[in-house]
Amino acid sequence: MSLTKLTIVIPCYNEEKTLEAIVDRVIAADRCGLDLEMVIVDDGSRDKSVEVMKALAAKHPQIKTVEHGINQGKGAALRTGFQHATGDIVLVQDADLEYSPSDYPKLLKPFLDGRADVVFGSRFKGGDESRVLYFWHSIGNRVLTLTSNMFTDLNLTDMETCYKAFKREIIQSVTIIENRFGFEPEITAKVARMRPRPRIYEVGISYSGRTYEEGKKIGWRDGVRALYCIIRYNLLD
Repeated sequence: MSLTKLTIVIPCYNEEKTLEAIVDRVIAADRCGLDLEMVIVDDGSRDKSVEVMKALAAKHPQIKTVEHGINQGKGAALRTGFQHATGDIVLVQDADLEYSPSDYPKLLKPFLDGRADVVFGSRFKGGDESRVLYFWHSIGNRVLTLTSNMFTDLNLTDMETCYKAFKREIIQSVTIIENRFGFEPEITAKVARMRPRPRIYEVGISYSGRTYEEGKKIGWRDGVRALYCIIRYNLLD
């Protein structure tokens, strides 16, 4: 099947300072010739994100916008975004500038070569550059990935990465339960359990993480929830 269109799903919560910048970077990025659709889901932002989102949609016809009246979480925003996606490939892009659209060619190549159904972008596999930040976050991510791999029998290096891309029929066939950051282990487990198992690839990406002062949202409670989700969606679901 010919792949002609890419949908970028952008969950947004209180990202008025970065939303326009990430949209500009997505539009300017090399998409390997694919047509572009952006689905921005505002998840009950309390700043001016909705106003920024609407202004961007008026300026760029590639953008669809969806609003959650109240904050539900990243997983809920992604669930909504996936439902509105019409592209052949669907890629998750955070709005906070931690992940660079300049990595799109790496993420898309396995699809366009006919080798992949799902592609993960790994912060630990060797991208161009990574900002040096929290040691214990890095250890926590690796522990969660190792634990997930033990249940899924995958050899991922970064299960918690934002950059996950799917053929649309794959992601739209999954019922997503988790409303917050538990989406990452949930979708990993559910994709791994599909039969026949989708062809999963992993590529190295760059990473420019934020500090909590700069707006980082994930915390230790999300790590505990991730452990629960690894067990639930691999053994109990």
